[in-house]
Amino acid sequence: MIKYNIRGENLEVTEAIRDYAELKLGKVEKYFSSDVELNVKVNLKVYRERTAKVEVTIPLGQVTLRAEDVSQDMYGSIDLVVDKIERQIRKNKTKIEKRHREKKATGKLFTEALVEEKGTDVKVVRTKQVDLKPMSLDEALLQMELVGHDFFIYTDVDTNATHVIYKREDGDVGLLEAK
Repeated sequence: MIKYNIRGENLEVTEAIRDYAELKLGKVEKYFSSDVELNVKVNLKVYRERTAKVEVTIPLGQVTLRAEDVSQDMYGSIDLVVDKIERQIRKNKTKIEKRHREKKATGKLFTEALVEEKGTDVKVVRTKQVDLKPMSLDEALLQMELVGHDFFIYTDVDTNATHVIYKREDGDVGLLEAK
C-alpha cells in the first residue's frame, strides 16, 4: 500500500498532476511485498524560468530511495523520476533488502518475480585516509575549492563534529552534519 504526500512549491497541485503522479509512482508498488507500506513524498517545484523540478523520496527504514529531475515539463519530469527510482530498486535490490532486514526482523521487502537482479558488484579500487583537521565552514569551503573536489570532509572547530560539504547541481553548497 502506498501513501502519498504530494506538495507543491510555487505551484498549486491540481487533481490532474496529483492523479498523474500517483498513477506513475504506483508502478513501483509491484517491486515490494504486499505487506510493505510505502510513504512516498513528492515535492513539485516551479521556478521563474518556467522550469519544473520533481523530487521523490521513499524512506525504507535505514535506506532511502530518492530521485529528482529538472526539465521544462512537469509530466515529463515525473516520468523520468519514476524511471530513476525503478533503476535504483533493480540495481540495489539485494543491498536495500539486507539493510532493511537488519533494522526490521520482518519478512521480505521485495517481491521475487518482478525485480530483475543484476550482478553489478561494486569493488573498492582505492582507499584514501584523510586527516580531519578542525576548521570552520569557511575554511572547509576554501579547502574544497583548493583541492578541486565536489565534496570535502572536515571536523567543525566549534562542535568537534564531523561534517561533509558538497557542491549541489544548482551551484550552491550542501552541508551534511553527523548526529
